[in-house]
Amino acid sequence: MIKFATRAYADDEIYSILTPEIREWFRSKYKKFTPPQRYAIMEIHNGNNILISSPTGSGKTFAAFMAAINELLTLAKKGELEDKIYVLYVSPLKALNNDIERNLKEPLKEIYEKYKIKEKIRIGVRTGDTTQQERQRQTRKPPHILITTPESLSIILNAPSISKKLREIKWVIVDEIHALADNKRGLHLSLSLERLVSNMEKEPIRIGLSATIAPMKEIAKFLVGVGRDCKIVDVNFLKQIDLKVVSPVNDLIYTPAGELSNALYNLLYKLIKEHRTTLIFTNTRSATERVVFHLKSRFKDLDGKIEAHHGSLSREVRLSVEERLKKGELKCVVSSTSLELGIDIGYIDLVILLGSPKSVTRALQRIGRSGHFLHEVSKGRIIVLDRDDLIECVVLAREALNGRLDRVTIPKNALDVLAQHVVGMAIEKKWRVTEALNIIRKAYPYENLPKKDFIKLLHYLAGEYEELEDRKIYGKIWFDAKDEMFGRRGKMVRPIYYLNVGTIPDEVAVKVYTLANRYVGKVEEPFAERLKKGDIFVLAGNTYEFMKSKGMKIYVEPRPDMAPTIPSWFSEQLPLSFDLAMQIGKFRRKMEELIKEGGVIDYLIKNYGIDEKTAMAIHSYFEEQSHFSIPNDRCVVVEIFEKEGYRYIIFHTLVGRRANDALARIFAYRLTKKFKFNVRLAITDNGFAIIYPWWKGEIDDKSIEALFNANKMEEDLKKALANTEILKRRFRHVATRSLMILKNYLGHEMSVSRQQKNASMLFKVVNEIDPDFPALKETYREIMEDSMDIKNAKKYMKKIEEGKIKIEILRTALPSPFSFNIVAIGATDVVLMEDRKELIKELHKEVMRMIKNA
Repeated sequence: MIKFATRAYADDEIYSILTPEIREWFRSKYKKFTPPQRYAIMEIHNGNNILISSPTGSGKTFAAFMAAINELLTLAKKGELEDKIYVLYVSPLKALNNDIERNLKEPLKEIYEKYKIKEKIRIGVRTGDTTQQERQRQTRKPPHILITTPESLSIILNAPSISKKLREIKWVIVDEIHALADNKRGLHLSLSLERLVSNMEKEPIRIGLSATIAPMKEIAKFLVGVGRDCKIVDVNFLKQIDLKVVSPVNDLIYTPAGELSNALYNLLYKLIKEHRTTLIFTNTRSATERVVFHLKSRFKDLDGKIEAHHGSLSREVRLSVEERLKKGELKCVVSSTSLELGIDIGYIDLVILLGSPKSVTRALQRIGRSGHFLHEVSKGRIIVLDRDDLIECVVLAREALNGRLDRVTIPKNALDVLAQHVVGMAIEKKWRVTEALNIIRKAYPYENLPKKDFIKLLHYLAGEYEELEDRKIYGKIWFDAKDEMFGRRGKMVRPIYYLNVGTIPDEVAVKVYTLANRYVGKVEEPFAERLKKGDIFVLAGNTYEFMKSKGMKIYVEPRPDMAPTIPSWFSEQLPLSFDLAMQIGKFRRKMEELIKEGGVIDYLIKNYGIDEKTAMAIHSYFEEQSHFSIPNDRCVVVEIFEKEGYRYIIFHTLVGRRANDALARIFAYRLTKKFKFNVRLAITDNGFAIIYPWWKGEIDDKSIEALFNANKMEEDLKKALANTEILKRRFRHVATRSLMILKNYLGHEMSVSRQQKNASMLFKVVNEIDPDFPALKETYREIMEDSMDIKNAKKYMKKIEEGKIKIEILRTALPSPFSFNIVAIGATDVVLMEDRKELIKELHKEVMRMIKNA
């Protein structure tokens, strides 16, 4: 049973269970316990599974370790510590592992210096960076506390020498669980934990540590698995937040781009100077670099005191920035997403979000990096540079202050991750299918795994397809279908497993050539996978049309006179969450009511804590849109107009980008099938556009209404994905995870280019074998459920069918103000916005003339 912990224990009660050494050390250092410690330490001591969700700096790490260290110290005093692992700590970040090691060794060092204790508590880190010498040392004398990552844990489980030392673990601590729950690394870990527990006589106590996250009960189930109890400690409400939305200028439309840019950097500089240490989050790596460059070049006193931190930088550079930040040597660090997780970066007193973070949860996690202790206020400023961002952030800030979080979605039944674990299990011993399935279904993401899918996976792993053997895909296990037994095939399987385990795909830049074979430049692979035939994009200042791809090359044709349909930053940009989109829809409806009744500005100032200037900007935006129609949570507006030889059908489906991606592809497929001509797509957080040459003819209202049909949505999306870049490239990721393509065969690494070539060939083969082949089925599932959001897209369509959301079709001479950003999607990113700004200014002038003359 999952329930919330309701009892905060008194300090004296907690002190009463601690050894005198820890009691005295803690009293002299901290004096009293923090709220998460009061709720959690006794529960863990009493043997209960616990999920602790509390802000950064609230002492949750100590809460997790205290009961374990207390018990280990009791054994150490008696000289009874055994050569085995007592505590397993797993975190998604290697950097966090080093922090934890340091943060545990420090207090133990202080305790050992003060008191005579017979034995030392050993702490060890085991990741991909651990030396062979250290691994051997750990095997001979295992650490009592082992710190590791999900990937390394799955390898340890199959390492005969050290896996035996895991069988009597008493505590399992999973840190930053919110960073694992919604992706395949988390699924990987949940299966590893079930495999670990299946070899143990007594179940370990599971402890999860999380920043702000929802729904808590789902995360608790993810932590403890199926059928186990867990108590949830949630003390996020105790942290005070000072959060405001600000704009560098009064007029977000007519301020010239150069002036806006100057105002932005002057505002950033002012905020940096007013605070001790500032952390700025942008939403893309390119924006991070650009902000650092501009601040350094404009304000010479910041030179040497401001740095960038993102995933493309080397580990050495990132560590150096973290160290300097911790020592207080830097005034400001600009990051994309790399500093969201709880690496210890010292004292931050202001977090600036440049543009919307697209989700309430992410906003709170980022802002929570400031005001490091529970009693301190977390201070955040969201800087907005356009009107859609303004509305999004004003709604987001209110949701954040009210603690209403976006819900995380845990992927279910991923067959590629399961394939790795089946091979890992087969290396251990022979298995009955029912016995293996029982263990797998204990992992919450696999609770409802169909047996037929599991059997199909076993047939594939056993190498039962001749067509695959011709392509050098051999069996990793043997499988007796009659007796329903499986086990390891051959000695080579173990090194194959060790060298290829893991879920993070290899990604490199994709080279871009013209059809005449002239080299143009490079794009990132996540960008390339979003391209559809006919898409227009900008590279090195020129526009190109995507024609085709081959391996790690894509081919284009120059299109100097065409507007882009896909922005260059599209793949990096964070998607608006479905839950926040729903709240923005409700806000729009309220604004529509108030535009008719009056009182917009007073309402906004009173309920959203914004100043009059910001309230007036929102009011004028809705006032202008009301001359067309205001799309909201109960009305979807479809706008049709012509512009520069093209007909635009704009669907104001405010469902978040992932659900819009699914809807746009389904609608485009349905229209193409009916009218027999190809269309282009432009997809945003707030809706999407279907674009085609005007001379292809009009699409009548009835045909547009017919698109809003919840029937066969998955089927149509599957057909729409055929031959797309995302399907080809995601299939490579899945085939690699499924051990169909080996990234590393006995020390020989395969290049990403060769992996992609093999994947293209295998894609054709498995399609012929079985459209439901495990790797193929998982590729479609990953795209439709994880990358897109077919579930919420269907939910939305059903509401339309039930009449809860009405459809309104407008044929207009001009795009409405809410359409501007959809029309201008091809312009550059939020920090360098001259092109987009210019276009929006022109569109706005036209609309204002129309309103004036109406």
